[in-house]
Amino acid sequence: MEESKFIFPFEKLDVWQVSVNLTAYVLELLEKIPFNKHLRLVSQLEGAVASIAQNIAEGKGRQYKKEFLQYLSIAQGSLYETITLNEIFRRKKIFSEDESKEIRIRGEDIERKLNGLMNSIRGKKRDGSL
Repeated sequence: MEESKFIFPFEKLDVWQVSVNLTAYVLELLEKIPFNKHLRLVSQLEGAVASIAQNIAEGKGRQYKKEFLQYLSIAQGSLYETITLNEIFRRKKIFSEDESKEIRIRGEDIERKLNGLMNSIRGKKRDGSL
């Protein structure tokens, strides 16, 4: 099968790309956890981390800026859920300190990029003024 050269608009967003990378990283870590160990939390983390990029993509496909902002806000909420679950996994020693730190560093990058994109859409300058 021939590879498609088409690029969807959301794929051009750096924040979407780093969110997909975070998802892949977290899923790799989760695959190492024994089956049936903290099944509900594993499932929640899978959903939360994947929702970040999914909501960015879905929002980019909306017609109005206000809708895009709403989806970016939802993506931000999913990021916060991911960071919270990461902390729980770290405290339970399911994730090592290094693995947890890596998730947190990537999360901080996504947070900055989401805020920058939202401010750009709102027409605000970096310092938050109009």
